[in-house]
Amino acid sequence: MDVALEFLDPLVLDKAYAWLLPSNPLLTDSTSQWPRDNIYRQIISILLITQLGATSLYLFFSALSYYFIFDRRLEYHPRFLQNQIRQEIISSLTAVPFINILTLPWFLAEVRGKSLLYASVSHYGWPWLVVSALLYMAFNDIAIYWIHRLEHHPSVYKYIHKPHHKWIVPTPWAALAFHPLDGYVQSLPYHAFVFICPMQRYLYLVLFVAVQIWTILIHDGDMITGHWTEKFINSPAHHTLHHMYFTVNYGQYFTWADTYFGSHRAPEPALDPLHDALKVMRAKGLVDEQGNPIQKPKAE
Repeated sequence: MDVALEFLDPLVLDKAYAWLLPSNPLLTDSTSQWPRDNIYRQIISILLITQLGATSLYLFFSALSYYFIFDRRLEYHPRFLQNQIRQEIISSLTAVPFINILTLPWFLAEVRGKSLLYASVSHYGWPWLVVSALLYMAFNDIAIYWIHRLEHHPSVYKYIHKPHHKWIVPTPWAALAFHPLDGYVQSLPYHAFVFICPMQRYLYLVLFVAVQIWTILIHDGDMITGHWTEKFINSPAHHTLHHMYFTVNYGQYFTWADTYFGSHRAPEPALDPLHDALKVMRAKGLVDEQGNPIQKPKAE
């Protein structure tokens, strides 16, 4: 977050705060009553940046995934809800502001220098840059595995995680369709990491944004199977099975925790929800037995 403020303060925010709270209202080029290190200014700036940033990332990458990757024939699946996409978008956009408010203390602590984020690669060297990225992914993967798995415990599930499992056949628009507390709790490892392990701040920003994009992509319903990476990577196919069967594939990036702790279910062509979607489409006369669209004759 300090990287975002470093970029936006001189570009936009200095002028905005000088206009809203000028130190000398009689001067047109006055500075603001709130300098950059003012905590109230930092709080407002963080909330604005996280709201605009999270919403923009969600809308842009969900749209890309939905229109260019997601197989829209899945919308005929018998468990695809009426007006589901609209519900997913509303649920996501409603959750984002509350998640951002809950996350504010972490970002504020980063901006005020309480984390172990550092500026120059030379502070720790290039080898540590690579090691810290690997540690970041490993730490988040195991932490989120257990957070996610515990959220499926009956005493917790119906209160926090159940809203996200409303989408049995999710679309990319479901990526942020959480109960706000669910979304916040699953994000905790990403924030906590830089308070226990040094990390270069630009690397942290890149990986943090990449996580948001990954969360969207694993909801694209892709059930491509048979590639060598599916043994190691928690792919969209794995996460599709998680939504369909609930107690499998809790991982975020990798399959190792699911494999070790007995919750892994490998993607198989026979489990593809597209089969049931095509049955409905055949019954409606939209596709033939091979799944090819049936061209209706043009009215003369």
